[in-house]
Amino acid sequence: MRVISYNLRKHRARGELEALARDFDADLICLQECRTEDLPDMLGTLQLADTTKTNRLGLAVYARKDRFTINETQSFALKKSLHDRLLSPAHERLIGTSVMDNETKHEVVIGTFHAAPLTASNSLRRHQIHHAHSELHSLGGVAAATLMVGDFNYPFFTRNLNAHMEQSGYDLSLSDERTYTRYIVFRGHFDFATSQGIRVGSVETLPRGDSDHRPILITAEYMPAGE
Repeated sequence: MRVISYNLRKHRARGELEALARDFDADLICLQECRTEDLPDMLGTLQLADTTKTNRLGLAVYARKDRFTINETQSFALKKSLHDRLLSPAHERLIGTSVMDNETKHEVVIGTFHAAPLTASNSLRRHQIHHAHSELHSLGGVAAATLMVGDFNYPFFTRNLNAHMEQSGYDLSLSDERTYTRYIVFRGHFDFATSQGIRVGSVETLPRGDSDHRPILITAEYMPAGE
């Protein structure tokens, strides 16, 4: 399974999506900071599964039409930061999409996630991540594998975050290179993945485009039952 996650930087990188889907043979594409009303219904063979409805800066999920059957999809609001309360950029910070993988017959829940910005605390972002995992679990049920990707806005103290993820039964997978290098102080791994019931083989950082984030390509496989 090949999943691309990309923060479009206020939709500036919209024009790169068709090429990303084609050139990297994506099964799923998860977007952050997009203008949802300006997204196409199809990106090659990928269909638009869902978008946020109330955000100024939205989220979206695309899934390969010939591989996945979409069971259910839902947007979720998470705990708000002061930035959210003052500027209202994102009421919904998570989309969860439950699908059936027609190739492997696995049920899987895919989440696209955009955490509160760096003006918020790591503690608040950890709360958002745990809340997001809880919502995805409720959407997919006990049997479903879960993969959540996106812009976690968590470039510092990721070792501490990894410990929190392990305690809650999730694996954290960082990219092979830093995904955000626009400012010297804030360079780091902003975009990554958390998973349960899925083994992430690699998280490749793709070439920079028109966004201040680099897209990432997650290559993953389902874990055998009981592992």
